[in-house]
Amino acid sequence: MSAPARQADSARRSRAVAAGLFTAFSVGLAAVAAWPVYASWAFVVLVAVAAPVAAGVVTLAAWRRWSGWVTVALIAGAFALLSVPVAVPSRLGGPLEILRGLGEAFSGVILGWKDLVTVELPVGDYRNLLVPALVVFLVGTAATLALALRADRLAPVAVVSGLAMSGFGLFFGRTSTSAPLMLGPLTFAAPVETGIGVAAILSAVLWLAWRTRDERTRALRRASESGAMVLPRRRSRTDQRRTALGAAMIVVAVVAAVAIVPWAAKDADRRVLRSAAGPERQIAEAVSPLSEYRTMFSDARADDVLFRVDSAATAPERIRVATLDAYDGEVFRSSGSRQGTFVRVPSSLPRVDGREVEAGIRIDALDGIWMPTAGRLLSATFEGDRQNVLADRFYYSVDAEAGVQIADGGWASGDRYAISAVEPTDADPATFVPPGADGVVGGDNLRRWVDEHATGESGADLVALVRLLRDRGYLSHGLAPAAGAPAPAWTDDLPGYQLQPSASGHSLARIDTMFQRLLEREDDPRAQSSGNFVAAVGDDEQFAVAAALIARELGFPARVVVGTRLTSSDSGVAVCAEGECRARDLSAWTEVQDADGRWAAIDVTPQWELSPSLEVTQQRDPENVTEVRPNTVDEVVPPDPVQEDNARTDDEANDDGLDLAWLWPILRVVGIALLAVLVLFGPFLVVVVAKAMRRRGRRRDPDPRVAIAGGWDEYVDAGVDAGRDPRRSATRREMAEAFDTPSGLRLADDADRAVFSARTVTADEASQFWRIVDEERRALTRQRGWWQRVRAAVSLKSFLRFFAPRPTRRRPPHRDERGKRPPAGRRETT
Repeated sequence: MSAPARQADSARRSRAVAAGLFTAFSVGLAAVAAWPVYASWAFVVLVAVAAPVAAGVVTLAAWRRWSGWVTVALIAGAFALLSVPVAVPSRLGGPLEILRGLGEAFSGVILGWKDLVTVELPVGDYRNLLVPALVVFLVGTAATLALALRADRLAPVAVVSGLAMSGFGLFFGRTSTSAPLMLGPLTFAAPVETGIGVAAILSAVLWLAWRTRDERTRALRRASESGAMVLPRRRSRTDQRRTALGAAMIVVAVVAAVAIVPWAAKDADRRVLRSAAGPERQIAEAVSPLSEYRTMFSDARADDVLFRVDSAATAPERIRVATLDAYDGEVFRSSGSRQGTFVRVPSSLPRVDGREVEAGIRIDALDGIWMPTAGRLLSATFEGDRQNVLADRFYYSVDAEAGVQIADGGWASGDRYAISAVEPTDADPATFVPPGADGVVGGDNLRRWVDEHATGESGADLVALVRLLRDRGYLSHGLAPAAGAPAPAWTDDLPGYQLQPSASGHSLARIDTMFQRLLEREDDPRAQSSGNFVAAVGDDEQFAVAAALIARELGFPARVVVGTRLTSSDSGVAVCAEGECRARDLSAWTEVQDADGRWAAIDVTPQWELSPSLEVTQQRDPENVTEVRPNTVDEVVPPDPVQEDNARTDDEANDDGLDLAWLWPILRVVGIALLAVLVLFGPFLVVVVAKAMRRRGRRRDPDPRVAIAGGWDEYVDAGVDAGRDPRRSATRREMAEAFDTPSGLRLADDADRAVFSARTVTADEASQFWRIVDEERRALTRQRGWWQRVRAAVSLKSFLRFFAPRPTRRRPPHRDERGKRPPAGRRETT
């Protein structure tokens, strides 16, 4: 074998080894990144099978020198053979099941990506959700290796496919980052995501750097063997500087990625593909169930059966309809994301400790999107004519323990499903410890009432306050009926009930007015003598919000749940008779969170046996003689209405000075955006600034002769960046002819005269020369399109042309002056 053949064979082997290492490292990173998405041994088997098969197909195609179309056909065949065993293992059965599995696999190539971002993680081997992973590790491995093995300009594209493989797990992964890594006094936020990103970028940069150096070395060796130049025996200082500069850039980039970016984004939400998927829009547009609570007790709806629950000994105690965690001072509603994103449920959710319950639910008059569930849901199986669409449009939030159904706008009469869930058995709110709470707090009257009656801030103190609130409240679901009208239907279940009117709504003003009535009653001497302190009139709508605000005052995160009860040891709350949940059986309760993350329910329905006494105590006339002042009128301010549902008055808004709390989130978002822009476009900006500084230094040289030589260098650099490729041995006139600009020859002649003539060159001549240079630079960029002008502005060719290998002493460098030496003492130019 000849020497060139041996060198070519050696180049192919080294290129194959480097390509294999880069591809293997990319596959490993992609597997680590995608593990939280699947977290199943089926995923491990898929990676272990798909990646070697793809590498084998590409290696065989490269050895046999098959075309790219043959390689694509082989990969498609491998996908068809592997799809059912490794991507849809649930279809490994008879021939009919395998055919169904093939159909699900090929449909998963198109639809699996959407399904993957709407199912709760980890998805395991649920349905055909392993198909996207098979595409990534089969097609991605094949594309990365095939491109990395190429010797042409398409080889660097392998970096794109390699990074895309790692991005699969990051973009389709969790909405939360990994736990911070503690190393002594240092804390690293999102260590897994940061490590994967840094490792992927670093491996791509190192592979590109090795490939560039290898190609350059082999090109120089070929030039040396042909006699065009002699290779230096050791690396030049230029090579050393280039290596040191590249290493420094990599170190700075790694430090910035590891330290600056996680620190800047540690408090920000992680936005991935699944962050934009789900029923958030439908939840935001839906009316809050707590706002509709009072309408359920109207005579038109009170006896409507909303849904039926069929269960045996494992019946749940409570049926949850909606969990409302966000309060803006007017309405309690579901945030849709703050308590956990609503996502689709795989075949089953992880089990937790507690009592397992099962129930079958049939929808009757219930409308809207909220889905009756129980406890922490494990699985939901839909039945009936709409079972497929119901299963496809069912979303659940594990943190909120709530589900929604958005198929065709929500529920329809006759929809059926069965649920399996776990109800907690050790959640006693009296034993809870407050972890601290944020959000809307109560008004002045609520805080005063809590301060007067609370003995501490523990869970037991919270339970005692809610118990006292229920005892001093009175149940009322509406206003008094018109004269002669029968009593409301909801009073039929309350024998001996005395109707007291109350307004709907649960705004801060409505709740604070309720506590104002309590405080006024407590200050009334007649209430103290009779022992009747009942004064707050309302129902679960107001009392659930009031209990949540009390909990937040004590430091407990709180939310409101709307639902029904099948059984209850509290005789003061409504239950569904024989599993038939009517509209009048709806209730609401408050849930508070312990420091360890557990939630517990607190019933809030007020009592109705003891009617409130709302009369005003008579005041004795003053004993002092009143001085009569005629012709004076005192303005009498009318009292507030008994039930006021408006917002706070302007007098309550105190001006505490300039509030700049809103400024920090804006500055943080702007800072993160600027940091992202600098990371993306910083290198290009550095190139533009470096060129401007180089041009400024050349133009302002105090020696006019050197300034003209620098102007010529600027003209040549502009041509090189614009895509011109002048010969290194060309004279100035030959370069000007090659660039073909209007005044190029004039510049060449003026530069030759300034460099070689003995006459004195003035500053005005240098300024005139630079004006022509600026015109010629613009002419060079105008000859191409806008995109080419942008590329020329950030091109590094004008810098790298000085780093070309210099010939040795045996072949001295060929100067532009064609052998002429500059005068003694004159500063050497280009």
